[in-house]
Amino acid sequence: MPTPDRYSVLFESVKIGPVTAPNRFYQVPHCNSLGYMRPKAEAAMRRMKAQGGWGVICTQEVEIHPSSDLSPFPEGRLWDDRDIPGMVMMVDAVHEHGSLAGIELAHNGCHAMNHMTRATALAPSDMALHIPHPRQARAMDKEDIRNLRRWHQDATRRSLTAGFDIVYVYAGHHMTTAHHFMLPEYNQRMDEYGGSLENRVRLTRELLEDTLEICDGKAAVAFRFAVDEMMGEDGMQAHEEGRAVVELLAEMPDLWDVNVAGWDNDSQTTRFEPQDGYQMPYVDFVKSVTTKPVVGTGRLTSPDVMAGLINKGTLDFIGAARPSIADPFIPLKIKEDRIDEIRECIGCNICVSCDNLSIPIRCTQNPTMGEEWRRGWHPEEIDGKGKEEAALVVGAGPAGLECAMQLARRGYHVTLAEAGSEAGGRVLHESGLPGLSAWKRVADYRMHDLQQRANVDLYFDSELDADQVIELGIPNVFVATGSTWRTDGRGRATMHGVPIADGAEVLSPDDIMAGKMPSAGPVLVYDDDQGYLAAVLAEHLAQAGLEVVFVTPASVVSPFTDHTLEQGRVQTRLIELGVEIIPTHVLTEIGAESICIACDYSDRPRDVPARSAVLVTERHRTTGLYEALKASGQAFNHLALVGDAEAPGLIADAVWHGHLAAREFERDPALNDADWFRREITDLREES
Repeated sequence: MPTPDRYSVLFESVKIGPVTAPNRFYQVPHCNSLGYMRPKAEAAMRRMKAQGGWGVICTQEVEIHPSSDLSPFPEGRLWDDRDIPGMVMMVDAVHEHGSLAGIELAHNGCHAMNHMTRATALAPSDMALHIPHPRQARAMDKEDIRNLRRWHQDATRRSLTAGFDIVYVYAGHHMTTAHHFMLPEYNQRMDEYGGSLENRVRLTRELLEDTLEICDGKAAVAFRFAVDEMMGEDGMQAHEEGRAVVELLAEMPDLWDVNVAGWDNDSQTTRFEPQDGYQMPYVDFVKSVTTKPVVGTGRLTSPDVMAGLINKGTLDFIGAARPSIADPFIPLKIKEDRIDEIRECIGCNICVSCDNLSIPIRCTQNPTMGEEWRRGWHPEEIDGKGKEEAALVVGAGPAGLECAMQLARRGYHVTLAEAGSEAGGRVLHESGLPGLSAWKRVADYRMHDLQQRANVDLYFDSELDADQVIELGIPNVFVATGSTWRTDGRGRATMHGVPIADGAEVLSPDDIMAGKMPSAGPVLVYDDDQGYLAAVLAEHLAQAGLEVVFVTPASVVSPFTDHTLEQGRVQTRLIELGVEIIPTHVLTEIGAESICIACDYSDRPRDVPARSAVLVTERHRTTGLYEALKASGQAFNHLALVGDAEAPGLIADAVWHGHLAAREFERDPALNDADWFRREITDLREES
């Protein structure tokens, strides 16, 4: 299928110094918690993107020395020659499909805790570690700077040995020594490496010079730079010092990879930054300053926006991390005019949370992400059906939709029955809350796919009981009936629930999402789930004009959102809306006019005037149909619970479980225990 003319510009080749990218799709460096601990999984994940058409595919940040030890986070590592074979695996995987491979070398300075190596952390000046920990970094002297340059030189040589086409100098995200030297809040030196901007950029200039000299036409040199700290006058700003840095170094690197700092700004969620290409106002000046190609990011998902940025001369490459995770095949789908098949990133940052939790990467939209090697999953391909012919999926929430879609792709005749009038389940309801409209993409993508398939029958307003399921005569049944929020107060901090007085108004998140509002305020929102939902509900109620009190056993609002880089924004939003926040308190009793809470630590009670309560604690699994089918005596070939009906979790968990159910349908159950997934086993041979 020919590439649409309006997108042909995206498939032009572009020179980057001595190498040429086959197109303008550029997977910028991004972490994945595979790294040096799981090099086969790392290579397979990057290979998938090359197969999907990304012209340039980069590593995550790669530690160059034990004094830049990011443990327990398994990023890339290139301390010595023993780390080269793992890198070769990734390079070969990327080259297999004609893409260029880039490596982002990093010395993390005071951002590295050195937990494993116990090396002294290094910084431009004496200062506390960038990550909260009761230790400090010491100021680097001239010998330390010479050593850093040598470490970077050695890592560059190893990068060439591994076969990389692009080698990075990295000064961004507040995460690297080069960036720390640039910024006055980190750099209080009085020598030639401190004071003026030119002095603060000196180390970066030297690293670029060293890398260019060693690469010497064998690989391109890229410079990743955060042009704006998003701190206003308190930090580097794009059109002031940020621009001055670009002017100082304009023609040195072969490519500029530009973004904003810190990571929570560079990877903002759609909840707080819904606009595709939201970084463009900060980086759009760069091409006017340098003749070298420029790559920029900002959760770019629209092919029209991508082509527009190239045609307007804003960028030379469309950079992506999260969109390339949600759909590794974006370039190929655009090239083949299959735009409607793109799995658009929803900007939820579940991928980011995995890195912060030191677990293999995953994605809400793409359940195969991180499973390419260990389970052999492919985002666009799936084995054909076995001996069975048909399947019934009950429930069109995220798990049911994914399960039905994958079963249909395998070739089964699928009947999907949904009790409601619309598909989506929890994503449909949650997407109506403030900032979560992108959540609906999860349902929209899957419904569009199902509607194109002749082997799928869709039924809405069709709540089935056990007799009706049996009457259908379909021998394989997947029950994806979801879960509902409890209203008895039971949660991890109040495992027996709480007393509720007669006449007390208690609402669940389901009530609020269905449009029911408290009859009067103040309303107390109690969050023992500690994810994102309670704060979104509090925001929704406050925007409706209600007086809201937010109570949680946690020390901050929505602690899980720290992993998705949102917690500060979440709490700030509630404060700005006038929500009273009472942390470290548990719910003890709900009255008609007031609610009693108690301090986590002292048990000291406190009455909060409130005429209604919204409880975000635990969920009931909706398993009535499943239990009735089990008890019916009907001999089904396959009967399974899927998604939140099996175990409530994140939307990403529900989608993944729906995918797993479809993939493993007709697989011998005994294999699950024997071969849960492939593992990369540590080599226990003694070193000589």
